Amino acid sequence: MSFKRKVNRFRGIVMHSLTKHIGRSAFDKESFKSSNEAIKRVLISRPNSRLGNQLLITPLVQEVSNIFPDCKIDLFVRGNIAPVLFGNNENIGRIIRLPKKPFKELFKYMNVWISLRKYHYDIVINGDQHSSSGRISTQIANARYKFSGDIDDELNVRYKDYKHMAKMPIYNLRKDLTDLGLEVENSQIPYLDINLSATEIQEGKEILQNIVANDKKTICIYTFATADKCYSPSWWKPFYERLKEEYAEKFNILEMLPAENVSQIDFQALSYYSRDLREMAAVIQNTEVFITGDCGVMHLASAAHTPTIGLFSVSNLERYKPYNKGSLGIDTNTTDTDGIVREIDKILSANI
Repeated sequence: MSFKRKVNRFRGIVMHSLTKHIGRSAFDKESFKSSNEAIKRVLISRPNSRLGNQLLITPLVQEVSNIFPDCKIDLFVRGNIAPVLFGNNENIGRIIRLPKKPFKELFKYMNVWISLRKYHYDIVINGDQHSSSGRISTQIANARYKFSGDIDDELNVRYKDYKHMAKMPIYNLRKDLTDLGLEVENSQIPYLDINLSATEIQEGKEILQNIVANDKKTICIYTFATADKCYSPSWWKPFYERLKEEYAEKFNILEMLPAENVSQIDFQALSYYSRDLREMAAVIQNTEVFITGDCGVMHLASAAHTPTIGLFSVSNLERYKPYNKGSLGIDTNTTDTDGIVREIDKILSANI
């Protein structure tokens, strides 16, 4: 484990110990019954700057929009990517942003926290029960109803996918609202969604066409991830050779490159590079399947609604795996290349 991850884990343990008693507010059921149609302003708190973690609240945003279609949803986040990710969502109101590096912008960091008190909400929701900052912001925000996102043992038993980061806050919200007397539809959990426009999708198609310059469909791979989630060249190179052996005759194989512009297969494949997240999503949307390790771009592919194979070796598969149509997470400690190829075959066959 890297030193940075050790520091972050230690910080998380300390912050959780300080905030573990911050929990669900007391609710007045009768008051909520008489006012649920007047829910006009909701705050979702997810003060984390990582691409994947912000994309993982897009299902919660959709769920709130479905239940309260006339409300505006504010987001409490960190960093600068939320306006890009949520720019096409008409239900989003304010995006309240903590600086990505708080110690370099301490005055701004403190002012953003203080600003939370000046807004008034009907509901505030903590987007991740493991986030100490999320718990604190939920507690200090001005809101009539506060949902802290704690693990619910009953729901954990009832739903096998309850611990998925995108799904838990939705299951919790449905239960909390039901307890308050609101009839909530127990429908399919929404997928991650970056809300690509038809224009963006068409532009992505044109970019892809300019790269491959043929009419074959495309398999896309992304060989980078952070720290020990990143598979080594000794894993990716044989896997890429197998992809060529199995699919090169009928499919293009495209490598999407990370911001660091590195390749675990030494740039052997056709490649695409961009730092524009929406453009990346639009290009992915025009491919048949996206294969990568557990990383933010894996969630970006899922949010583009492309069948996504997430490769897991160290992180929690059940918590982070992609779940949009055709997608799955694979534990490479127990599944070999033959097993991955069988899953790719299923996806490609379904797309014919």
